[in-house]
Amino acid sequence: MTGTGPLAGTLSRYRPSSPEEAADLDRVRELLATGGDPWSRATPLHVTASAMIVDPATRRVLLRWHARQQAWLQVGGHADPGENDPVQIVLREGREETGLADLALWPGSSLVHLVIVPVTAGGHEPAHQHADLRYVLRTRTPQAARPENPSAPLRWLPVEQALETTTEANVRETLTRVEHLLRDAPAGAG
Repeated sequence: MTGTGPLAGTLSRYRPSSPEEAADLDRVRELLATGGDPWSRATPLHVTASAMIVDPATRRVLLRWHARQQAWLQVGGHADPGENDPVQIVLREGREETGLADLALWPGSSLVHLVIVPVTAGGHEPAHQHADLRYVLRTRTPQAARPENPSAPLRWLPVEQALETTTEANVRETLTRVEHLLRDAPAGAG
């Protein structure tokens, strides 16, 4: 894969918020520069796309239980074969994992967090890392959320409660950024 395309454009526009995030961004840029498929699950570090889904009207966020990690996290995941646009990947993943048909980027189309997270070995996969590109998606129909399966329940929570519910520091950082976006949004925005 060359330095062009949706992923390269996303990375070139992104401005990290900390030295740690800048280092993660550099690692993803190096991965892209190798010329291989940065989305390939065959590599020990590969790109994923996820999102915190919000209901701006009630200022709540949607968390999903991830059995493998034993944690409440955001929705998202891996690219399907042939996919290379992080926005399209996160929209597809969000719809699949929640049943919400009206998901849209919010408040704009910008990436809100980039973080490299460790993933423990499981099933047929060895331990590896996800270079996770995180967005915010909004819905106007939160009542329509349905888990994709019984082992992946969903919970709508105020951000403060979501911060207490998740055990992952990187997810708390994403939630903090989302909290600022929700606080700065005009009443009724969405």
